[in-house]
Amino acid sequence: MKNLVARFVRDESGATAIEYGLIAALISVVIITVLTNIGTALSTKFGAVNTGLGGGS
Repeated sequence: MKNLVARFVRDESGATAIEYGLIAALISVVIITVLTNIGTALSTKFGAVNTGLGGGS
């Protein structure tokens, strides 16, 4: 029983999976933030082009 507990304490495979999950979540948040900002900028730019071409009515 003592050997089983010692082996369980040394096992880090679960911690590695959690770390990979946190890294993936962080990357996802960064990608979503960047794409949201790019989408907003593109929407503004296309609105300006539309207005410049006389399509603002």
